[in-house]
Amino acid sequence: MARRSKIHVGLEIGTSKTCMVVGEVKPDTAIKILGIGVTNTAGVRKGEINDFPQARACLKDALVKAEDASDVEIGSVYLAVTGSHIQGVNNRGTFRLPEGDPTVAPEHVQEARDIAKDVHIPADHVYIHNIIRNYWLDGLEHNTSPVGLFGKTVEADFHIVHGIGNRIQNSIKLVREMPLEVDDVVFSPIATAQMALDPEQRERGALVIDIGGGTTDYALYLGGSIAASGCIPVGGDHVTNDIHLVTGLPFSKAEALKVTEGDASADPAKAVGTAKLTDERGYADVEVKRSILNEVIRQRLEETLKLVKQRLPEGAVENIGAGIFLTGGTSQMRGFSELAFEVFGRDIYRPESSDFSGSQNSFKDPRFATAIGLIRYAQILETERAKPPGCLGRIARLFWMGR
Repeated sequence: MARRSKIHVGLEIGTSKTCMVVGEVKPDTAIKILGIGVTNTAGVRKGEINDFPQARACLKDALVKAEDASDVEIGSVYLAVTGSHIQGVNNRGTFRLPEGDPTVAPEHVQEARDIAKDVHIPADHVYIHNIIRNYWLDGLEHNTSPVGLFGKTVEADFHIVHGIGNRIQNSIKLVREMPLEVDDVVFSPIATAQMALDPEQRERGALVIDIGGGTTDYALYLGGSIAASGCIPVGGDHVTNDIHLVTGLPFSKAEALKVTEGDASADPAKAVGTAKLTDERGYADVEVKRSILNEVIRQRLEETLKLVKQRLPEGAVENIGAGIFLTGGTSQMRGFSELAFEVFGRDIYRPESSDFSGSQNSFKDPRFATAIGLIRYAQILETERAKPPGCLGRIARLFWMGR
């Protein structure tokens, strides 16, 4: 029976933008972006909803734009969530085989998995992801389930993501009032990594940093599996606010000055002279010394990157062989790549995937990386669900989408 194309929709309700992406998964697994609906967000702070009516109006606008652009009637979405309340932790479950039973059976592996996933979380938290990292049999690492092998002790290593249930439920409620169904809830950096990294890069070690308006999300992959993930409640809006506080400019003009004139690098040549904004008549409306503007930008972004670095496992940076991949609107700041290299000492890249296509190049915009990554996430999850029960599957190994 011939495989058919399948349409999936990714939704990111961010601090600065609400983005809905409609993608068609082709029979050859390539993804075509049919349309993108994006609007400026109101009612969201640091990735979390704080004014429901405003956020709902923005989502409605993005939905209409996405349907018009794609000529698709949208009924359900994969929803990205973020916020500093969401945490990613690693945990290993160990099960010793019964005496006289030297062969690993499926129930033995399941016992190890259940023990690994039984992590104590706060009473108001819920699980978002239980992602299998790898297995161990008598101290030897296995990339796939060791069922059928001889051994005494089987272990399962998981990356577990959890967050405050009410805050996640607020985002789900917002979507359902459109009305739309939620196919799945995905932690934003895990979605972004589906677009940003290929299997080889995950194997060599890679760090994805998605810096948006109100948050900076990150996901670290080592040896092919996810090693750390999290969210820091700092983003590009904080840079703008710093400029506002130092210069006294209105927030809107501070934002415009940041985008058009700012530079995050320490290059002295970029700090010479005066940064200017002109009014509609072409006259200088705002003037700020470039040295001051750039230093304000640099200090905040450097602090943010160092916070990410501090949250990574000890020795992780040295094991990042493929490099660091930057996405999100704030990653477009001039000099940001140079600053990231200075902080981490690793090659810096802007992710591009040859598996995505579309009639417009807007899908290559780093602001849309998370929403587009949701399409890839949906594709992989659907493939895994179609496999026979108990079958780990090669794709699960490559992308670590186990739940």
